[in-house]
This record gives sequence, C-alpha cells and structure tokens, in this order.
Amino acid sequence: MDRSNEALHLATRVLIGTVRRLRGAPLPRNDRGEELDAHTAALIQIAERIPRLSSQPTGQARLASDTNSRLVDVPFVGVPRVYDRMIPGPYGDIAIRVYAPVEGPRALPMLVYFHGGGFVIGSLASHDRVLRRLCKHAGVIVVAVDYRLAPEHRFPAAVDDCLAATRWAFANAASLGADPDRVAIGGDSAGGNLTATICLAMRDAKDARRARMQMLVYPATDLRRISESHRTLGHGYLLDRELISWFMDRYLRSKADELDWRGSPLLASDHRDLPAAWITVAGFDPLRDEGEQYAAKLREAGVRVEMQYESSLIHGFFAMGGVIPRAAEVVDAAARALVAGLSS
Repeated sequence: MDRSNEALHLATRVLIGTVRRLRGAPLPRNDRGEELDAHTAALIQIAERIPRLSSQPTGQARLASDTNSRLVDVPFVGVPRVYDRMIPGPYGDIAIRVYAPVEGPRALPMLVYFHGGGFVIGSLASHDRVLRRLCKHAGVIVVAVDYRLAPEHRFPAAVDDCLAATRWAFANAASLGADPDRVAIGGDSAGGNLTATICLAMRDAKDARRARMQMLVYPATDLRRISESHRTLGHGYLLDRELISWFMDRYLRSKADELDWRGSPLLASDHRDLPAAWITVAGFDPLRDEGEQYAAKLREAGVRVEMQYESSLIHGFFAMGGVIPRAAEVVDAAARALVAGLSS
C-alpha cells in the first residue's frame, strides 16, 4: 500500500467499526425530515473526541485542518505533472499549485480553484487529494490558489488575491497548457464564496475573457448568517455556529463587511450575465439555505443552474470522500459536470 494512503486506510477501518456499532440505532434527521448518512454520523462521533478548531490558536488549527483532511479525503492518486510556483499578486506574490492530467502542451480545459476553510484555515495541502481526483477524472488543468488568510489578512484580501490569480491564469493559459475559452472557476465553502464573488467582479469589470462555468460547493453566500438553516443546523454537524463565528471574527473588519457583495455575493444588485453554475449543498449544513437562495437568484437572473442536493451529508463532505462513499460520488459528479460544462 502507498504510504500516503496508510492513514486513510486506518481511518476507514475505525469509521467502519463505528458504523457497525451504530447499526440499528436511529440516525439524526434534519428540519426537513431527511436522515443523516450513517458514515457521516460515525465520522461526527469520532470527530467529537478531538480538540475543536475554535479552541486552538490559529496556526495550530491550520496544521490540524491539513492533517485531518489527509485522514478522510479521497485516496492519493498520481497525475502526470504537479508543480508549485509563485505568481504576482496585488500585495506580493501568491502561491499556486498546478495539476496537469497529461504531459506536454495541450489546449485543455482549466479549473481555477479556491479552497475552503472559513478564510482562516485551508491550504494547497488541505485540498491536494480532491484536486488530483478532479484533474484526473475531468481531464482538466487545475490551478489551486493559496490566497492570503485571516486574521493576518482580513477582508477583502482573499478576494483581491483570487481575482488577481484568476486573471493571471487566463493571461497565461497557453503556457499552462490550457484553453482560455474553456475555463471554470470553483471552490468549496469560503472558496465557493470567492468563486461567486470573482465571477461577479469579472463581469462588472467587463474582463475580455471570463469563465464559462462556476462550480459552487456548499458556498457561503450571505455572511449575515440569517437563514433558517443557521438556526436549525447550527449545532452537532461539525460546522456549527461557534466555529462560523470564530471564522468571521477573524475575517471581517466590521459588521459592515457582511453587507458588501464581495463578502455576501447573494446581496449583489445584479446576477445577470454570469457563468453557468453547478451547485451542490448538503442537507445537514448551516449554509444550506443560502446556497439554495443563491441558486434561485441565479435562475431568476437567467443563469443556467444545475443543483445537486445531498440530503444526507454535512458541510465539508467534498473533502471526506475517503471515508464517506457518497461524498466520493459527489466529487466524481463534479468532475462529470466539468467535462460537460467545458466541452468544446
């Protein structure tokens, strides 16, 4: 067995044992009467035994997040070329990681990806495995962006970095082996927030080249946190109100930032003329309602939307495919959506 997958194999065995112990016990139901996935319920039980991220210093929480992601994410897969480099940003260089599904110059479709983590945690390492899988299964060049994190760099630093990196990727598509006319922008959670915001910003700036598709994985679209799911699902499903507040206290400069469309893309005055969207939300996620509300806003504005609703899963599932079979299936569904959305 590849050493990089040994920890995942052990975590899976522990999880399977917990699932067996839960067998026959009633599983939680959400406010819509939907039942929690059994593997997810087992993972929550295991996670309750480790220190909460919000109880740790920021640097320690980041290390814990990167370590935990390797324990539960999809197995490591090799792709022909992976390399890191620095690109110019508005306030210094930005680190990126590029994944190529084939060797040599090809005009392949490209995905510019922003990781999740509440704008405070997350890194190129935390999302490495899921991006390898998307690269391989969708046949896309992936450009992962290591944008600046809070509290060292508060709002709108992440937005500024992601916009600069996306424009760089378009301008340098040929050298990356990518086709600038077949580009998707995507991200999960905070990364989904940044994806929606960058699509809006590039439209408003009338950029000559813009994304053909946006991939929003349980996106944060309204930093006011006022939707019903924040109340009904704000405890017991890993991402809870306390952790969300911990993130927002570090990211936002003041309450006024909650009303800025760059932080809350749901509040933008106009959602017309945006890239087609593939959106997935989870039934046990405090961000569920705002993800659905954003899909509705896009549809009302005439944007083509494909919604994948995962009734039995929780926030963060996109990086849990190594121990939650349904989560891995959704990652593969995202890959198929990229193939369909970026076909020539």
